[in-house]
Amino acid sequence: MKRFSFTLVMFAGAVVSVFAQFDPATSGSYQCSRRKSNVQNSPFLPSQPNTVGPHAYDVLKYTINLDIYHCYLSPFPHDFKANVRIQFQADSTITNIALNASGSSLHIDSVKLNAASYTHTGNILTISLDRTYYPGETAEIQIYYRHNNVIDGAFYASGGFVFTDCEPEGARHWFPCYDSPSDKALLDLTVKVPANVKLGSNGRLADSVKTADTIVYHWVSTKKLATYLVVMTSKVNYKLDIVYYHKVTNPADSIPMRFYYNSGELPYSCESIIDSMATYYSRNWCEHPFEKNGFATLNNEFYWGGMENQTLTSFCPGCWDVGLMSHEFAHQWFGDMITCDTWADIWLNEGFASWSEAYWYESSGGYTAYLQAIQSFASSYLQGNPGWAISVPAWAVNTPSLGVLFNWEITYCKGACALHQLRYVIGDSLFFKIMKTYCADTNYKYKSATVANFNEVVNSVTGQNYDWFFNEWIFSPNHPVYVNSYQFISLQGGNWEVDFNTKQVQTNAPFFIMPLKLKVHFTDNSDTVVKVMNFYNNQLFKLFFNRQPQSFYFDPANEIVLKQSSTIVGIPETPDTPEVILGQNSPNPASSITTISFVLPAAAEAQISITNTLGEVIWQSDKVVYPKGTHSVEANLSSLPSGVYIYALTTQGRSYIKKMVIYR
Repeated sequence: MKRFSFTLVMFAGAVVSVFAQFDPATSGSYQCSRRKSNVQNSPFLPSQPNTVGPHAYDVLKYTINLDIYHCYLSPFPHDFKANVRIQFQADSTITNIALNASGSSLHIDSVKLNAASYTHTGNILTISLDRTYYPGETAEIQIYYRHNNVIDGAFYASGGFVFTDCEPEGARHWFPCYDSPSDKALLDLTVKVPANVKLGSNGRLADSVKTADTIVYHWVSTKKLATYLVVMTSKVNYKLDIVYYHKVTNPADSIPMRFYYNSGELPYSCESIIDSMATYYSRNWCEHPFEKNGFATLNNEFYWGGMENQTLTSFCPGCWDVGLMSHEFAHQWFGDMITCDTWADIWLNEGFASWSEAYWYESSGGYTAYLQAIQSFASSYLQGNPGWAISVPAWAVNTPSLGVLFNWEITYCKGACALHQLRYVIGDSLFFKIMKTYCADTNYKYKSATVANFNEVVNSVTGQNYDWFFNEWIFSPNHPVYVNSYQFISLQGGNWEVDFNTKQVQTNAPFFIMPLKLKVHFTDNSDTVVKVMNFYNNQLFKLFFNRQPQSFYFDPANEIVLKQSSTIVGIPETPDTPEVILGQNSPNPASSITTISFVLPAAAEAQISITNTLGEVIWQSDKVVYPKGTHSVEANLSSLPSGVYIYALTTQGRSYIKKMVIYR
């Protein structure tokens, strides 16, 4: 048997060439990460006892009334008076409730309605109720409070600007609340400001009443939102443009897109593209989920990136960048409409929005532009990987530091690439069906979801178990390091055999099951791409062709972006042994029943599988221990459409592969 002894090394792990229009260092994802992980005077507080364990009650609605008139006047104090009415429903038998209320920012004056007494200790406001409430019963409490004249990283006031910024746990600094992303509620916000102030918030503007030198804004959100997405954005002499998006599902129905901006800024680049972006996202996921949307540039206290507050995104001053908008606007679906249930599920927010930023490039540049952006994210991850998983279960109980939660390399770059690799594994048709199904599922739409919930959607839509994918890419750290080898073997009658051996050598992560694309270029200038399933380490694949191969490529388009790899010519010498022979299926082309024959040189366990060109296993025989000799397996193909398929014999750690054709 002839062995090729020369060696050629090809590195496919890191990507250095990307489309000039996508630069990860200036991408919306990067700006978002830097804003959230390095925010000054961070509103972050460690999780409090009422945000862990079983939830005893469910907040239904927050009705907030604020008087912040004097916050716009020099010296721009941070103190104000307010009250919040909280309607809630008991989930279990309760006699009291606990709320998050920052002890340094908030002073509680009184608690009314269905409240008997209260204590405010540290950052927890505990309210004794007027009686015992049983599951399903509703009650209301009204809290009168003052915000102290302190800078807390959640409520900002300076130079005629007043705004809030709350992710991950900053809402508790400016109103008492159950400050957890899992508890979404309706919002009714009324705010008194000077007459020359424009103020935006979540939902729709129900009313604005001007009296003398004051104006009272009334904003109402008819869709539930998480507390970290509650926002108030305002400024003296704010500029405001309104453009309209016409729904894909009903073009006669228009949705206002409000653009608040500072004097001297030019938001036109974003205003001109928002209709196209909303249409693109709506067609591929679900209709734009809210009755209004908008964007607002802030001041230098919000010095970098953006924050995806529900229906009113915050931007840094002058940051009218389409890339930033594509990331933050995607959050209206992934993060706002469907919110991460806990901070362990942050992938469903930031990973999806970062992937969406690359996907926006596909709208104009096709798959090539999209893949270049994804590969750029992968390059950033590979260069700076800190070595933890995308989702760590402990984060559901103990919120990690901002630098971990919003880590650029893991949460954003690897997060985007993991979603891309799901697309690669299952193919576009099923992938986008998954995205639409996820967005339409009433268990999650306008509610919250876990990574496990999304995993369930994937399994349901595909009809297969993809738990392995989530265990590898979401719940495990790091990535595979492939050391591959191949060889060409000349057979009789002008036939050729291509052997490919794949091995993973990483020591900081488990083995990664993945479908692998292999490209063979032939001397007649033709190409063949085969997708095989790599189920175990050091797996050998044997491919057979009736023309002479010239060159071989592993993952030719670098679609498995989260990897390092090298491929050498020349599989290490092994003692010659009697060969396993996989025969051509008969008949071929086949229409309904086909027979696959094979020869085993010794007794061994063997299995036949048939996959489509996406690498999905669509038929599989039982694993059987066969004696030495010739055997055959019958496969019923009557349910499969016409096309080209791959069939494989797997035995003794090796896979032998051939093509078959189904034609009717």
